[in-house]
Amino acid sequence: MFERLKKVFVGGKGDAGDAGASDDTVSEWAGTRGFSFTGMGEGKGFSLKGTVGGKPWKMERGRASRDYIRGEELRARGEIKVNDDVTVLVMNRALKEALEKRAYQAYTDTLQTTADPSMPEEVRWLAMYSEVGWESLPKPFWQRYAVMADQRIHAQAWLDTHLVELLMNWPEPSPDPQVPFILMVLRGKAYLRMQYTPADMPTLEHAAQIFTSACDSAIAGLTNDITL
Repeated sequence: MFERLKKVFVGGKGDAGDAGASDDTVSEWAGTRGFSFTGMGEGKGFSLKGTVGGKPWKMERGRASRDYIRGEELRARGEIKVNDDVTVLVMNRALKEALEKRAYQAYTDTLQTTADPSMPEEVRWLAMYSEVGWESLPKPFWQRYAVMADQRIHAQAWLDTHLVELLMNWPEPSPDPQVPFILMVLRGKAYLRMQYTPADMPTLEHAAQIFTSACDSAIAGLTNDITL
């Protein structure tokens, strides 16, 4: 267990600090996809902007904003304006278990009388939303990812077959299942956060495809209220 947690917090396969694809390469690729590209200086990160379903989204590569991510991260937000009451969170299972253990240790420490202000917001979401599951998705998916939601029907409406296939089929050399990854719908928006490992073009391209597909499926399945 210790070695597994160590992989989560100090990095998985590859080196998240690698220079990765050059700005010129990313800019050229973005142009072929109709995305705008803004560089922050070679090796310092960049941002991509586009639209999906007529709604704007933005993806950035930059310094990690969470302490469980080593090196650089990819983070994205889509202003998709779906049902504000829907919350669905997909997290790789290794990260979920590591955050749960970290929270348990913090809150059971007899020397600690107040909540740790450095605890990431994701820990609060794990406490607020129950893990859900259903039999139609393959077992390997549930081995790699955990899904938390306000209602299971919302998760089922969002995680369509295409999105699940993308989540399971990263291009080689693919991110290790231990590498931190989060995809979610929260307060009417879509979000992605992941450790950029391996820091290469195939990983970036696939992450962008996952995120835009997640926006598409949310717009299609979560725009209106869903009732049982």
